Amino acid sequence: MGKATQFVVGFIGAMGAFCLGAVIGWSGPVEMEIKYFGAYSFEPNTTEWGLVGSLMTLGAAFSCIPVGMLIGKIGRKTTMLSLLPPFFIGWLLIILAVHISMLLIGRFIAGFCGGAFCVAGPMYSTEIAELQYRGILGCFFQLLIVNGILYAFIVGAFANNLYFSIACSILPIIYFLIMMFMPESPVYLAQKGKTEKAEKSLKFLRGKDADVSGELRDITAEAQKEKTSARKLLCRKVTIKGLFLSIMLMVFQQMTGINAILFYTTFIFQSAGSTLEPRYSTIIVGIVQVVATMISILLIEKLGRKILLLISSAMMAISTLIMTLYFALLMMSGVGWLALMAVCIFIIGFSVGFGPIPWVMMAELFAEDVKPLAGSIAGTMNWMCAFLVTLLFPVLNVHIGATGCFGIFLAFAVCAFFFVLFLIPETKGKTLNEIQAKLGEKKE
Repeated sequence: MGKATQFVVGFIGAMGAFCLGAVIGWSGPVEMEIKYFGAYSFEPNTTEWGLVGSLMTLGAAFSCIPVGMLIGKIGRKTTMLSLLPPFFIGWLLIILAVHISMLLIGRFIAGFCGGAFCVAGPMYSTEIAELQYRGILGCFFQLLIVNGILYAFIVGAFANNLYFSIACSILPIIYFLIMMFMPESPVYLAQKGKTEKAEKSLKFLRGKDADVSGELRDITAEAQKEKTSARKLLCRKVTIKGLFLSIMLMVFQQMTGINAILFYTTFIFQSAGSTLEPRYSTIIVGIVQVVATMISILLIEKLGRKILLLISSAMMAISTLIMTLYFALLMMSGVGWLALMAVCIFIIGFSVGFGPIPWVMMAELFAEDVKPLAGSIAGTMNWMCAFLVTLLFPVLNVHIGATGCFGIFLAFAVCAFFFVLFLIPETKGKTLNEIQAKLGEKKE
């Protein structure tokens, strides 16, 4: 019973990612209707539409550090609940927009609230989990992001902008009503000296007849460590190392080109001779993402984080190499199926490793006392990289072409492989204290 409860609570705790996925997936299906078919009383120009996409990622980047501080003060659950009313307001601005500024502000607010769950969601899901389930529950965040994107692709394919936006706006409301009944993280409760509440939370998660005394003792001992300033916490050598590893995983997640691949999906389907409408091709890509992420969840506690990251970066390197060669030499050779295959390889590779695992390891590489702040810094870096890729990719595509762009992504994928091979420790099956000890080891 305890296992099932943990999975249900972890899944619900990560539902903010589903809301975020809907924000990410919204702009693609509505672009033509908004720009050319009068979805609003205004028609955004190219620059304004670029801001509609990029402001969402910028909002997410601005949210991580404030939310990282907030979850340490008022708790993981309370923070997530407090994000949902403004999330709904952001969607209301998008639905009711009568000027481009309303649409831009709505996207920024929705991005801010959705991006905040990148810090709070994985932290909550891993903190409520027993050691053997921590990796699986940590992957729920990425699984729900890609399901949220798929939800947006499917609804957006068949509903007009108004009904589609309303369908997205109800998600924060549903999440609020369900999350109200979930327990607070026992780790947070122990940190605040609320031992009885921490025990009650653990009993809820493990089963009322479970013996949680040992786990509670470990959590409490960790929580009772001497409190130090944020500056001193971040200056510890083990924290600096964990922060470096986490930030680099976030950088590679974005800079290997996931957004560019998704951007080119429709074109590649068409060049491959596919007669599918663009809306169906995006749905197929969304389904591939979901299935591959589910495979990652099944394998993460069997193969481990490091092996999956190595497989992921290798597959992304192979696929971006194929894409580079395709755009450089083969576009006119009637081998569009090759580029289509490369897209599928990339999506699968990204989804089994570099999609979910950086979020899992963000919650594993830091001691409890510094985790909210350090995790928020890593999350901010992720969204800043996403913002830069979203902003610069169209410009680079014009100046150096698709061949040059995918050549850059290939270089990042190769670097990611060697970075993981030589620097990333395996955290599967290790307690947070064991991971800290591993990071603190001195090289002979």
